[in-house]
Order: sequence, then structure tokens, then C-alpha cells
Amino acid sequence: MNTHLSKQPTAAARTRAKRTVRDWFSATGRKPFRFQTRAWNAYAHGESGLIHATTGTGKTLAAWLGPVIDGLARGETVDPAKAREAETKRRRRSPPLRVLWITPLRALAGDTENSLRVPLEALGLNWSLESRTGDTTSKIKSRQSKRLPTALLTTPESLSLALARADCVEQFAHLECVIVDEWHELLGSKRGSQTELCLARLRRWRPGLKTWGLSATLGNLEEAAATLLGTSGDAPTILSGGRRKKYAVDSILPQNVERFPWSGHLGLKQLDQVLPIVESAASSILFTNTRSQTELWYQAILKARPDWAGRIALHHGSLGKESRRWVEAGLKNGELKCVVSTSSLDLGVDFAPVDRVLQVGSPKGVARLLQRAGRSGHAPGQTSRVTCVPTHAFELVEVAAARAAMDAGRIEARTPPKKPLDVLIQHAVTVALGTGFDRDELLAEIRTASSFAAVTEAEWDWCLDFITRGGEALRNYPEYSRVVLRDGEYRVEDKGIARRHRMSIGTIASDAAVEVRYLKGARLGTVEEHFLSRLKPGDKFLFAGRPLELVKVFEMKAWVRRAKGTTGAVPRWSGGRMPLSGELAAAVRERLEEARDGEYRGPEMKSVRPILELQRDWSHLPGRDELLIERVKTRDGHHLFFFPFAGRQVHEGLGALWALRLSRRVSTTFAVTVNDYGVELLSPVPAPLEAALNENLLSPERLREDIAESLNAVEMAKRQFREIARVAGLVFVGYPGAGKSARQMQASSGLLYDVFQNYDPGNLLFKQASEEVLDRQLDAARLRETLERINAAKVLLSDCRRPTPLAFPLLVDRMRERVSSETLADRVRRMTLRLESAAG
Repeated sequence: MNTHLSKQPTAAARTRAKRTVRDWFSATGRKPFRFQTRAWNAYAHGESGLIHATTGTGKTLAAWLGPVIDGLARGETVDPAKAREAETKRRRRSPPLRVLWITPLRALAGDTENSLRVPLEALGLNWSLESRTGDTTSKIKSRQSKRLPTALLTTPESLSLALARADCVEQFAHLECVIVDEWHELLGSKRGSQTELCLARLRRWRPGLKTWGLSATLGNLEEAAATLLGTSGDAPTILSGGRRKKYAVDSILPQNVERFPWSGHLGLKQLDQVLPIVESAASSILFTNTRSQTELWYQAILKARPDWAGRIALHHGSLGKESRRWVEAGLKNGELKCVVSTSSLDLGVDFAPVDRVLQVGSPKGVARLLQRAGRSGHAPGQTSRVTCVPTHAFELVEVAAARAAMDAGRIEARTPPKKPLDVLIQHAVTVALGTGFDRDELLAEIRTASSFAAVTEAEWDWCLDFITRGGEALRNYPEYSRVVLRDGEYRVEDKGIARRHRMSIGTIASDAAVEVRYLKGARLGTVEEHFLSRLKPGDKFLFAGRPLELVKVFEMKAWVRRAKGTTGAVPRWSGGRMPLSGELAAAVRERLEEARDGEYRGPEMKSVRPILELQRDWSHLPGRDELLIERVKTRDGHHLFFFPFAGRQVHEGLGALWALRLSRRVSTTFAVTVNDYGVELLSPVPAPLEAALNENLLSPERLREDIAESLNAVEMAKRQFREIARVAGLVFVGYPGAGKSARQMQASSGLLYDVFQNYDPGNLLFKQASEEVLDRQLDAARLRETLERINAAKVLLSDCRRPTPLAFPLLVDRMRERVSSETLADRVRRMTLRLESAAG
């Protein structure tokens, strides 16, 4: 119980406050859901936990009204005589900081703040409510440095910055509750680990602090709740939303289904079928998987329907803040007919007018499809409808699989990182900069964070040596001695180090971003540096829905002017090749097994039936307990096609592993190509497949050793180390307006990597880089699980006269990498004609 917190209101006062809240619900034509009242009761009893409910079912009010009821029970209401006094005076009269609301995206803070303000004003609470993110103005930040509001919305990064203040203990002296919104988005990342450490710090100062997480679409609720609450509290309370949300998932079926499909080309061919759906809807969101697709679809819709100019828009994370907010406001008030968006509109914002959602391409995951579908029908009792627009025919199988997985409640889990020491090192410097710390006390504190519960004494001492001396290899360089141990207390004393650390707080890693500005100064957003490096002045490109001409690049800014016409290169952003999730991959294998047995359920599977039947006639359709391997000889060489159906990320590891194991038997080089369904190994001579299958080709034994040998593990680890070095404070990204380029960052971190490799091989950050390559980039756990599955499976070895429908997309993907005077589409068309002729 919260015996260390402020005096709690009486049970009778809470009962009266709950009645007031129920009356407010009734006045608005609603009544609370059962899970909402259970959440308020749990809060009143001092419990902490996780509220799990689908999008648009009321979980925000379930968490928020618990503290609000306490405020009403304390009598913290506005005196009617002073209701109109100046805001500054009212703010001074409001209670101190009671509630901290953590959001994963600063773009959500404004909309969330508006949603939380509604009950405050309706119920007459004398609470101040503000946001503190990277978008907050310096005037408001200055005011908050003197006195925080009663409720503060912030991000993990801004919360860490607050902990770096010397007066942070006083600032949080009256804190009673922390609410972490969209916890599923933070859980599986280093930002989640950063949040855990911040919560551990707050709980040390405020024993009994109530902590609630809000989550939708998550498969491991118990682990998520336990991670949020840490190791030192009571068992978490898990509350699920009342009514199960209704979803409707359908697809635009291609009018002509090609029996040899290939990825990426089909999407815009469906435009004529997309436009009537957008036309019939009052308001819609068309989601894509990449920002490049967003730009292309926006231009295509505008070209087809120029009369919609001003009523359609695009939205992605690289656009400027003002552009994004204009779009969000237009969706909320129903002024926009359609918005083309990436995942930047997946979370949080309530767009009640939206009645249709379209998904271009496979969602790649069950949870992602649920999240995006929930943007429509965003209210309790309404049906959320999503229409999928395939970019190649096999994605129809994924849609059918996703719908089946949704109906069965099979949602992906998010696994938190274990002991990311770069995050721990950053946090230790943050605490040293704020209050300072004692070695044993801070170790005990960080062990209450679930992700760091297993940190050993030796690891902690290594981290302390690293921040005070730079570790074994850097001890002779004063700039790496960031923290000073004086009289048993660790502190940051150098003002330059303090400034650089504050500017470097955070764990978000991305390629260096270059700001895009008009010559007259208006800011459009950011693109990644590697894209601009391919352009020269005078080149055109599409960005922010506009054709632009590059004038010059100077000091990490791209200066542009409007260009005539709509053709041009489209910026490419990292993260565009999302892998198929484990849950969706398993569901795809189930649909294929049904097709093998002649069962085609649903319109999507019936649409792709000609493709799958041809695949079965020319080779096999594998079941869940079978591995299909096809062997084909073409003029390009000898092909082996493996079909584990485990997703691109796992297949990248499998391809490298199998190429290594086969090359030990024959002196040749393999070209490896992967997609979400399979792996192609191409060699100039036949591979000794049968002999390798009889030994260890599919075995999970020596997996880590063989993967490390098969890949350019050193180079991959070097690139991963760049992120680790930045988070741990080894490299500085630069001051505003003078940021370092990605090449400079890679050079700096690469030099450090080489130093550690040669002179400090026991460096824990050096080891962490190799582990993260396996665990994060190659998903070692799923890789091993897949190997164990296919090692026990029945192998279907098929010698084919020509590439099959399943193999064809892999052939095309390999062709993309070649330099040719012919367009890819022309070459693919000729290949398709030959194969269709053979298929009759």
C-alpha cells in the first residue's frame, strides 16, 4: 500500500467521487465499462498493473480516472468564484506533480493532453496539465523548471533528462502515479529498458508508487506487466477490456492473378479499385509499410483525382511537426477525405471520423494489422474494418493467414532486452549528473528493473570503471573519464561533459537525418543522408507530397525549390524490409497445408488457387511438418530453393548458414537471396545436397559458431557497435547545426571497435555488439527454433525442370541487384511468358 505517499482520501470520499464520475458519463450518454470501474477500484486499493484493451475501447479513461477520482475525493476542485481567473494564477493554486504520463511518441503528447483535459474541465478539477517533450517550447520548459504541473505528459527521453537535474528529487516529491501509454511499443526495445530504469529510480524515492501500463495487441501480457512493475513490488493486476472489438478484414482481389507473381509491382495496379473505396468513405487512412510507398501512393491518388487536392494528405515521421499536426487535425475534424500514412498514425490519436482503413502490402504481423484496423471504428461497440491491397499475389495468403490468427487470438509477443549495458551506462551517467550515487545503493536500485535484475557485481564494477576511467583501453584519454568518484559518491563535475550528455540522452538509433528546407526557409522534414548522397544539384525527388529540386546540401541541410512535374527519385528510409512475424509465418504454413489437402477457405485463398495448384503440379505444396527443397538448373547456374516459411530475418541467417555448410563440401561460391518464404542458393557447380542433408545441413548444433563464421560478423558487429557507442556516450552526435554524418559516426565507432578488439577484448560493450547482431538482427531464438522444426521435418526434395511459382519471386529479387540496360519489368515479363507457355 502507499503508506509513503500523500495522505489518501477516505473510502466515503472516493465513493462520492465515483458517483460524480458516473454522473458525468451519464450526462454524455455513456456508462463506464466494467474493466474501467475495476481499474478505478484497483487504483484506490494501491494496486499496479497493466490495462489491456483493443484500440478505441476506453483504456485511457480506465487509467486516467483513477487519479482523477482521488483528486475529486480530496476536494481539489475549482472555486466557482475563481473559475475565470488567469491561467497562471490557477496553475499556482493547482496541486504539485501527482501523475506522470509516459508516451512513446512525442507526436502523441498533444492529442493525449487534449483527451485528458476533457474530464478535468468537465469535473471541475483544479489540476494543471502540460506536456514536456522535445517539441515543448523553451518558455514552457522554463516555467516547468520552477514548478511542474499536477499531471505531466512526457517521453522516456524527457523523463531521463528530468532525472539529470540536481533538484529532481524535489520535483518528484509528491508523485503518486506513473502511467505508461502504449507499453507494447516500448517493451521490446532499449527505450523500454530506459523506461524501466527511470521507474526504478522513481520508486526508490516514492515507495508504493502506483504504476499502470496501457497496451493493445500483445501476446505476452504477464511478462509485459511483470517487466513494467519490476522485481520489488507486488504481483501485477492485469485488466482486459470489456467487449471484444469487432474486426472486418477483406482484400482487393486482383482481376488477373498471375501464376508467377513477384513482389512490389502489383500495388499501384490496384489503384482503380482503391479509389471507389476511398470515394465511398467519409474519411479513410491508407497505410503503407514504407515512407517511399507513402510518397508514391499520395502522388498516384492525386494524379488520378486532382479534384481531391486539399482533401487528401500524407503523413510520416520524417515530415515536419507542423505538417503532421495539420494532417492530424484534419482527420479529427473530418476535413480530410484520405490520408496516406506509415506507422506514424498507428498509435494513440483518436480519429473518430475515420470509417475505412486500407493496408497496402502485407501487414507482416497480426498485431500490426489489428492496430491499423483499429484506426477505423475508433469507439466502443463499432466495427473496425480494414481492406488489404496486395502488392503481389502471395500476400493474399498472408491476409488469409492474418485473419485466421486474429480470430484465434494469436498475437505476437514483445520480448524485452536483457541487460543492455549501453543503456545502463547512459543511465549511470544521468544519475551521476543529477543527484550523484553510491555504488551499492544504485546497484540495488537497478536490479529492481526486470531487464537488469541479473546484473552481476563484476558487470557493475566494469560499468563504473568504464564511466570513470574509460575502461582498460581508454584510460589514458581524459575525455572518457566522465564521472568522478569523490568521498564514496559518483558525480559529473565537468560542465562540458554534462552538456554533451544531456544532448545525447536516448536510445533511438537511425541513419543520420538531413533536414529538407526551401530556399526561403520553410522546413519540410528530414531524409536519410545515404539517399541524398546519391543526388547532385539539379536532381529531382519526391518528398512531403511535392516534386522538389535539390539546390545544395550544406551543414546537414538540403536546400530545395519546387520542381515542375511529378517524376523523380523517391527517398528511401531504413526499415522498409520488415520481416514476417513468427505468428503470421506459422499461420501462412497452416494455410498452405490446407491448400495441399485441397481446402481453399476464404476469397483470398480461392483467388490464389491457380498459383498454388500449379506449384503442386510442378513440385509440392509443403505442410507444417515438411520442408520443401527445389533443385533447378538454368543458364545462370545451379539453384537450390529452400522454403521454411519463417520470415526474411530468419532466412538471412539460414541462407548464410547453409551456404557455409555446403561450401565445406565443395569449393564454390554461393549467391544467397532471401524473402519471407524461402532461400535461394545459386552456385556455378552442383551442390552436394544429399550428402549435406545426411549430416548437419539442417542441424541446430553449433549454430552460433557457424553463423559467426558464415557472415561478415565483424563488419555487422561494427555497424551494431555504432548504436551501442552512441547510447553509451563513447561518440557524440554533435551540437545542433553541426551534427556528424553517418560516415563520421561509423568511422569514430569503428576505430573504437578496433581498439577494443585489439587491446581490450574483454570489453563488455564489444561483446554486446556481437550478441545483438545474433539476437536482434538475425533473431537467434527464432533461428534456432526454425532449425529445430525443419530438422525434425520431412524433407521434400524436388528436381524441377524450371522455376516454380514459389521460386520465381526469389529469382526476381536476385535480378534486382544486377546492373542491366533492360528494365526489371521487361525482363520479368519475358521470363513470365516462357513459364506461362510451359504451364499451358
